[in-house]
Amino acid sequence: MRPEEFQKAVGDLTQAATSTHPSVALAVPHVEQWLKLGAMTTTGKPCFLFDFQSSSHPNLQLLRSLNMTSIGTGYDLANSIFSPDGRNFQVEYAVKAVENGGTSVGIRCKDGVVLAVEKVVTSKLLKPGANKRIATIDRHLGAVYSGMIPDGHHFVDRARDEARAWRETFKTPISTSDLASRMGGYLQAYTLYQSVRPFGITAIVGGFDSELEAPVDGEVGSGPSIGAGGKVEGKHGGPGLYMIEPSGMYWGYYGAATGKGRQAAKAELEKLDLAAGNLDLMQGVKEAARIIYVAQDDNKDKEFELEMSWISNADGPTKGRHVHVPKEILEEAERYAKKAISDDDDDDDEEKKDEDKMEE
Repeated sequence: MRPEEFQKAVGDLTQAATSTHPSVALAVPHVEQWLKLGAMTTTGKPCFLFDFQSSSHPNLQLLRSLNMTSIGTGYDLANSIFSPDGRNFQVEYAVKAVENGGTSVGIRCKDGVVLAVEKVVTSKLLKPGANKRIATIDRHLGAVYSGMIPDGHHFVDRARDEARAWRETFKTPISTSDLASRMGGYLQAYTLYQSVRPFGITAIVGGFDSELEAPVDGEVGSGPSIGAGGKVEGKHGGPGLYMIEPSGMYWGYYGAATGKGRQAAKAELEKLDLAAGNLDLMQGVKEAARIIYVAQDDNKDKEFELEMSWISNADGPTKGRHVHVPKEILEEAERYAKKAISDDDDDDDEEKKDEDKMEE
C-alpha cells in the first residue's frame, strides 16, 4: 500500500467511526495498527479483516456493529429500527424465510374452505402422514403456514389460546376474522422490540362462521353449537379465509398462497374466478391439489407429501368442523392433479412440435 493510500484509509476509517458512533473515538489511535494488518478491500475502501469478534471492549463492540452496516446499512441490527426510506429489514428477512418454505394454499369455496400444503420429504426415514403442518385452532377453524416450522408451532399454540380465551369470555366460538385480527396483532408485537425477532412464517387461517343471525342486544351463549356463535344482523357469515404475514398485516382472501411456489400458485388461483362463488368444496379439494402440484413442478427432483384439510357448513361433509381430508378423497384429488399436469405437458409438447414444423 502506497503511503498516500495508507493515510487516506486512516482518514476514511477514522471519519466513518467517529461520525457514526462518536463514542468510538477512544479506539481511533489503533486505526493505523489495524490497517497495517491488511484492513483494505480490493476496492480500496477500509474494512476489518482481523478477528476482534471475541473482544468485550465497549469501543470494539461499537466498531463491530459499524463493520456490520454493509448488510443493511446498519438498520438491520435491531428489530425496532426503521431505515430512512421506511423499511424494517428484519421483517423483510422474515419474509425471505417464508419464501424458502413449502407452498401453502387456501381456497374459499361457496360452501367451505380448503387448506393444502406441500411438505418436502427431507429423509426416507420420515413416517408418511406424520409431522402435520395443518392444525386445528378451534373445532370450526384451521391454519396452515409456510416458513420456519417451530415458529408455526408457536403460532398455532397462541391461536388456540386466543380461541379458548374468546370462548371463556364471550361464551361463543371466535369468528375467523376476529382470530385473524388477534393473531395479526400478536405477530406485529414481535416487530416492535429489540429483544425478540419477527415470526418467520406466513399463516393462512380458514374457518366457517355461523350463517344464523344472533341477537343484537349482546346475548351470548345462545348461538349454534357448530361454527362461530352467530353473526350480527347484516354481517356476513359462512366461509372465511385470511392470510397473516410476518409484519402482522392480514387480509381476507378468496384464494391465498405463500411459500416457495406462491407465484405459480397465485396464477392458478386467479384462473378459478373464486369471487364468482361457483366452486364447491369437492372441486376445491381437487383444485388445491392441482395447484400444489403445479407450484411444485419447478422442483420435480424433490419428493413431497400433500397434506389437506377442509371445513364445510353444518350440512356439509365435515358438519361444520375442521378436519383433514379423508384418505380416499385425498388420493382421488392427487390422481386428478397428476393427470392435469400430464395433460398440460402433452399440450406443451404438441405446441412445440407445431412451432418446429412452422420454422422448417
